[in-house]
Amino acid sequence: MPVAAMTKDNYADDLRLAHVIADQVDSITMSRYRALDLKVETKPDLTPVSDADRAAEDFIRNQLARARTRDAIVGEEYGSAGNGARRWIVDPIDGTKNFVRGVPVWATLIALADGEEVVVGLVSAPALGRRWWAAKGSGAWTGKSLASATRMSVSGISDVHDASFSYASIGGWEERGSLDGFLDLTRACARTRGYGDFWSYMLVADGAVDIAAEPELEVYDMAALVPIVTEAGGRFTSLEGAPGPWGGNAVATNGALHDVALRYLGTPQA
Repeated sequence: MPVAAMTKDNYADDLRLAHVIADQVDSITMSRYRALDLKVETKPDLTPVSDADRAAEDFIRNQLARARTRDAIVGEEYGSAGNGARRWIVDPIDGTKNFVRGVPVWATLIALADGEEVVVGLVSAPALGRRWWAAKGSGAWTGKSLASATRMSVSGISDVHDASFSYASIGGWEERGSLDGFLDLTRACARTRGYGDFWSYMLVADGAVDIAAEPELEVYDMAALVPIVTEAGGRFTSLEGAPGPWGGNAVATNGALHDVALRYLGTPQA
């Protein structure tokens, strides 16, 4: 079927597949979480990778290769495979630094992009006992399974002085040349917290936080987050305002505060 003819029903099976895969990956990652024999290495980009990251991505790739033979796969640990218009974008453990230190804020991110649009996103954080997901046109949800879920919606906050802002990597804002704007936004908001990684964006989708932003990200860090935020009624763009996860950084808001956030944060790199 041509991409243009796709409807939300065409992604229901993809979302169910993501849940089935995530169920198994949760078992893999939790079996290695806080394990005394966990193996951790430093990658060339100076970020850590554990044996759990690699085992989880291996499993996801094997499952997708069997179930979606025509689809391409992009993952943090093993790069790209395939050339299909439909691409699964995977981060086996988002928050590896938390994972290896025993901090429970980490998650497996599974997304499906159809062309340049991310149409399915699933975030599973088993150490928190939480999962979030969305498919195009079907709303954003949180719960333990498809059969036991609560629909999510962003907040109605419209004044930045009443807003809650979640951020990460103060040094990254300085490197980008945007530290002054970042600090001005923290001063303008009623509340600031560094929840970090995927969790900031899930809190936006659930209406608990109003603005979340990071100055430097990879596509696999963001893809699964995009439909969850947007299906909950929010906006997710780069700091230049381009929709989706393709810009190398991110700002997500409840929508009402998006233009304001971009004015503070969207300065050019130094």
